[in-house]
Amino acid sequence: MQVIAEAIGHDYGPLPVLENVDLAVREGEVLAIIGPSGCGKSTLLSILGGLLQPSRGRVLLKGQPQADCLNPLTFVFQDFALLPWRSVAGNVELVLEHHRLGSAERRRRVADALARTGLSDFAAALPKQLSGGMRQRVGIARALAVRPAVLLLDEPLSALDAQTRELLLEDFESLWVRERTTAIYVTHNLSEALRLADRVAVFSRRPGRLKELVEIPLPRGQRSGAQAQVELAALHDRLWGLIRAEAQSAVTELEHG
Repeated sequence: MQVIAEAIGHDYGPLPVLENVDLAVREGEVLAIIGPSGCGKSTLLSILGGLLQPSRGRVLLKGQPQADCLNPLTFVFQDFALLPWRSVAGNVELVLEHHRLGSAERRRRVADALARTGLSDFAAALPKQLSGGMRQRVGIARALAVRPAVLLLDEPLSALDAQTRELLLEDFESLWVRERTTAIYVTHNLSEALRLADRVAVFSRRPGRLKELVEIPLPRGQRSGAQAQVELAALHDRLWGLIRAEAQSAVTELEHG
């Protein structure tokens, strides 16, 4: 499916956070959204995913989800949002329970989602028995169980240590190379964006406006060689150049209230 934002604007009371955002997310692509703190990245994601009604503009969905899709737009958040009294399998099954599925189909979907995220051996474990990275994998498995047409990720790795983040980046790369799920990925981390995305949407500070869409010409899976690293470093410098001054202004504003 394609997700299209047309002239999106949003205010929180008297505070404008987004203004005149036009953006089209192509079917099968990973679009990363970056920008200074407070520029409305998470607000835009919530609007695109239908959790928040914009003050102005509209969101269009084009195309049909696959036949086994139960929820076309599905979120993965940074805080895992797992129920501590449910097992790994129980947390994944939670999103299936309000759908008209037989118990055998629910079990099949849970088993498939756990297998795709390397969690089959942990189906009976409780969240407190898992590392942060494993808990985030459960959140990803839960999202995959509904076979989403579009995956919306709000800084899913920001609460993790560097080693765990690297392992999950590998998981994301494998997932998108294998399945071509459309994804919108909000992040503060430019290296994550360059590693995972097909395009990067760069936003200005509040009220957030789309400054530039930057294409990443290297296919995922071909970004680790020496020459690729040179090209990615140049793109990193370009992205940082687009947001550096505004990022510094945003930090100064936060520090001084």
